[in-house]
Amino acid sequence: MLFLVAALLLLGVVLGTVAHAPLSFTVVAAVVIGVWLAVFAVRERRGRRRPTSG
Repeated sequence: MLFLVAALLLLGVVLGTVAHAPLSFTVVAAVVIGVWLAVFAVRERRGRRRPTSG
């Protein structure tokens, strides 16, 4: 429950910050975060396909 409250508080702070940031900065930040998440997803998929050598 505490995690949920902290997540909602952080979301409110971030959305409040984005509301006051210029649109160009918001778009650039969104693209950077999206690329980072895409790279992370690709690396995770590749890691799961490899057989583990135990």
